[in-house]
Amino acid sequence: MRLPRSGAGWTIAVFGLLALLLGALGLIWPETQLRLLGFEVPAERAPGDYTGTFLTASSMASFNMGVYYLLAVATEWRPFYRFTVWFRLVTFTVFTIAVLSDVAPDRFFAVAAWEGLGAVATAVGLWWDARRAGTATDDSAPDPVPATDTAR
Repeated sequence: MRLPRSGAGWTIAVFGLLALLLGALGLIWPETQLRLLGFEVPAERAPGDYTGTFLTASSMASFNMGVYYLLAVATEWRPFYRFTVWFRLVTFTVFTIAVLSDVAPDRFFAVAAWEGLGAVATAVGLWWDARRAGTATDDSAPDPVPATDTAR
């Protein structure tokens, strides 16, 4: 795997690696994952409690998402970077509403904050990369050829 080639690429790589690792954690040690998120881990689950099933599904999704993000970094897929900014802001909003409406515990807001800050970091990285590319293009561009010389 090659290292990211841009500021935005680094933000995507960090998120992708953490998504992959946290997804693996949820698959291997689901109780640890639940505790990290601030959920109770009862000694025994009631019939019809599908917490384990849901955690397995969301952990697998996180693991896969990590792979997708790392693949985007390996190919420097910039449209994907821009796409993630908007949808991570949507995720921030949904998770914040879940905490504020008591659907999720207060500690779950850390997940929302991670999404929001990650979106902002990637947006700043994209802006910085575009600015750097514009500066590099301006500095390395050859001097314009006078119109009288173009006909020769």
